[in-house]
Amino acid sequence: MFGVMTQMGALIACGVAWSRLRPGGLGAEETRRVLTTLVYYLLLPALVLKVLWGAPLGLVSLQIAAVSGLTVLTALALTRAACRVCLPNRAAMGAMLLAAAWPNAVYLGLPILDTLFGEPGRAVAIQYDLFGALPLLLTVGVLIARHYGSHSEAFVGPLRGLFAVPSVWAAMVAVALNLLGVPMPVWLDEWLGFLGHAVTPLMLFSLGLALVFDRFRARDAPALAVVAGVQLLAAPLIALGITVGFGMQGIPAVGAVLEAAMPAMVLGIVFCDRFGLDTGLYAAAVTLTTALSLVTLPLWFAFLQGLAILQ
Repeated sequence: MFGVMTQMGALIACGVAWSRLRPGGLGAEETRRVLTTLVYYLLLPALVLKVLWGAPLGLVSLQIAAVSGLTVLTALALTRAACRVCLPNRAAMGAMLLAAAWPNAVYLGLPILDTLFGEPGRAVAIQYDLFGALPLLLTVGVLIARHYGSHSEAFVGPLRGLFAVPSVWAAMVAVALNLLGVPMPVWLDEWLGFLGHAVTPLMLFSLGLALVFDRFRARDAPALAVVAGVQLLAAPLIALGITVGFGMQGIPAVGAVLEAAMPAMVLGIVFCDRFGLDTGLYAAAVTLTTALSLVTLPLWFAFLQGLAILQ
């Protein structure tokens, strides 16, 4: 696991270096926008279609979704309780809730589980996000951002928000074909695999482009400590308790706990900008938790191996 994180950390560092050196005059934001748009509309839907079409779906899928949803909701409650101690303003509180509750399940979780476990790991990461975390983000997350934000913006209904995500459409098609027992043509399997192989390096590189090191403010230290503690320590403990309660074993169990242990999601920066939350605090939380996760994730993996739930 340490070797995996070293390789991924090196690719993230390439993204950070690009944002500083600006090769070809391309800055971090415009480069990241192009890469993430390509991943969002083409490469990730192709990977979702390939993985979920052939993945075993059933009780374990419901368990992964339940672990994801319950972990997010419990992390929200813990962060809200902790806010009574650090007493942030409304904009900072909204940013803290988003940063502490929703993990970077796709942009970092998917590459890590893919590298560790291959296609079964990818299936866990995709189901964790699309069946649990993402629906909550587009409903509860939007409501939180609207409540604590200063910008009034028209609310987009949860169904409309979900159906605007290309990967959701790919997941619905894949699940339908999977349950109907339709075999995937060999040529399509190879083509989707070809597209999917580009997802991991582009996501990690884009994550490096999104990290910022000039948003840290001394007054944010208590809030950042709360976010890091909930996201990197409490959330995986919660997920572990739920997986044990469900009797989950093997890759689904380990993958679900590791997903919960991921750092704050990059997408939350967009929510902060749209709704007037504390973008500087959120960006600092993403950078801090991502850096710390390079250490905490291998420790969580070693701990899970010691518990012998990876069988």
